[in-house]
Amino acid sequence: MARPQFADLGPDAALDAVEAAGLRPTGHCGMLRCLENRVWDLRLEDDSHVVVKFYRPARWSRAGIEDEHRFLLDLRAAEIPVCAPLALPGGDTVGEYAGICFGVWPRTGGREPDELSDDELTGLGRLLARIHNVGALKQPVDRPMLDADTALLDPLDELLDGAWLPASCEERYATAVESLADVYADRLEGVPLLRIHGDCHLGNLLRGREGWFFLDFDDFALGPAVHDVWVLVPGHDRDAQHQRGVLIEGYRQFRDFEPRWLELVEPLRAARILKISSWIARRWKETSFQSTFPHFGTQLYWESETRDLEELVLRIEP
Repeated sequence: MARPQFADLGPDAALDAVEAAGLRPTGHCGMLRCLENRVWDLRLEDDSHVVVKFYRPARWSRAGIEDEHRFLLDLRAAEIPVCAPLALPGGDTVGEYAGICFGVWPRTGGREPDELSDDELTGLGRLLARIHNVGALKQPVDRPMLDADTALLDPLDELLDGAWLPASCEERYATAVESLADVYADRLEGVPLLRIHGDCHLGNLLRGREGWFFLDFDDFALGPAVHDVWVLVPGHDRDAQHQRGVLIEGYRQFRDFEPRWLELVEPLRAARILKISSWIARRWKETSFQSTFPHFGTQLYWESETRDLEELVLRIEP
């Protein structure tokens, strides 16, 4: 019998994976929405729930997935509220089903926050600093470093090589990205790089009865601390600047944060634009991406992206 393909993984695979982890599922399971991986919620015989995540093949190596799990276990050992993977029989946290890597987590309850008060921002700043204190203790084996190449120039090359950009935008888009990459490379000199969350937006943050939980370290990388700060407070108007300042005040109670690191925010904002566009392009043959991002690849889409990048260039020019 042929091995199941990643796109075909269904509830039977989720049940098999959880049973292989030494747990006893009831057979009740539901698929959780996730475009990149395959994620299932399963109820166990004791009425508790676990989440099994099948990692998309060829995105991360097994060593890279183990890096993620090791970081989470380090954070849990430091009593930082994250959802860490469960140990499988034999002690590993990474299993394989039909050659596809998976992990199993306890399900974490809570709600995604809509707005954050100053007190909440201060508390989150302290938590983020503690995450970075742990992140600075070790180096990953196989995770990307957010330098100018990986953050900006590599995804630009990917889009150009795939001929995604229309002729009317291509030169302007590339020029803006190259300018931002030069600025980022210059400003990154001397800035410490450490293990960071990498995708620290409000959607990866839950507030439950026991407080905050940081979720989904799937995109963790070696990068500057300010990347997690600005993604958590992404705006650039006066209110966002105030919120970011409050978050950093809390952060500084546990870890140093130099003001000049904020000069990386706009190039990193550009990197996020490039990351999302190159990611969608890479997955565009999948119908789920086409239905989720119906305007991707249109003339209007690329005109808007190009203008956004050009505005970032203007914002950082002296």
